[in-house]
Amino acid sequence: MAVSRGGRLVGVRAAVGLTLLAGALSMVTGIVHMSSPVGRPLVPFVPPVARTTAGFTGTLTGFLLLASALGLRRGLRAAWYATLCLLVVSAGQGLVQASETSIPLVVLSLLALPAVALNRRRFDRSVDFTATQLAALLALGGSQVYITAGAYALREEFGGIDTLVDAVYFAVVTSSTVGYGDITPQTAVARLFGISALVVGTASFAIALGVLLTPAIEARLVKALGKMTQSELDLLDDHVLVLGHGDLTEAIIQELRDKATFLVVVPDGETARTLGERGIDTLTGDTSDEATLRRAHIEEARAVVAATNDDAADALAILTARHLAPEVHIVAAATHRENVDKLRRAGADTVISPASIGGHLLVESALGGRDVDTEAVADRLLDEL
Repeated sequence: MAVSRGGRLVGVRAAVGLTLLAGALSMVTGIVHMSSPVGRPLVPFVPPVARTTAGFTGTLTGFLLLASALGLRRGLRAAWYATLCLLVVSAGQGLVQASETSIPLVVLSLLALPAVALNRRRFDRSVDFTATQLAALLALGGSQVYITAGAYALREEFGGIDTLVDAVYFAVVTSSTVGYGDITPQTAVARLFGISALVVGTASFAIALGVLLTPAIEARLVKALGKMTQSELDLLDDHVLVLGHGDLTEAIIQELRDKATFLVVVPDGETARTLGERGIDTLTGDTSDEATLRRAHIEEARAVVAATNDDAADALAILTARHLAPEVHIVAAATHRENVDKLRRAGADTVISPASIGGHLLVESALGGRDVDTEAVADRLLDEL
């Protein structure tokens, strides 16, 4: 089995959590330090413009850290690289802000660095943009370049555009339809360019937002249907996989609720939705399909349970699970006693026959009368297993 949670120095959840905290603290600290009050111990050694800039950019770094934390939740390698760079920048900004109140930001950023770095192998997904998303991003970038270059070239015919920064500012406020009114066209040519900038910029901005936000909306719909999102699946570790749903599954779920993290893999969406409404993590897919079990991170699981009413389906699921994770502990329940050996040959480490156990207990209780402690017999059978 892969490295368990207990064998990790720092978990993935800790890496994501510390990144979120660092981002939030960077935003708050940056806002506080946008001004330059006196009384800070390192103020004499840091130029005022550097302190003010660090405050402004610190807030921006905080936003970017929050975004990178969301990328980490999805297991993106690009987010891992971005987070490492942003944490270094965040710690540096805390030092430049030169204040006692920036010390927690420096400490938290430095603590988050090893937490993220040590979990590098878990963030192995590439950014997979569709052709539509790539086209939307290119359209947005191209429109900003067009508006910026045109505004700077026509700066003599605009009131308020003198530098390249002014042109970039004009491009952003025009595309986002903010339009503060501080930059105005002075000639017919400038007005015509302004019309083209408004049409191109707003259209590309709206299309890009719609295309890029669609996956997030779909993820919320998936969650509402009782399924786990890919980002949640990627964080699974040291969990129990319950393959299929049958009469025994409810008892298994009740036993696992307070003892371990678990995921139920079911083949039909209706069962997944029903379980999801009860707050049970589910994944819809064929229990004997390799792709499904890989999505459920079977290599990271601590155990696999196959206990439906269909021994043949359980056997196929066990065969696939054993092939993908040779070291994982597999437990199965045999509906028919004659299938116990078959499930063992399929790869199950432990096979329990509820019918045999129930029959044994009933006979012991019937023959022994009131003098037989059935619960003690059940406990003995469990110990033997």
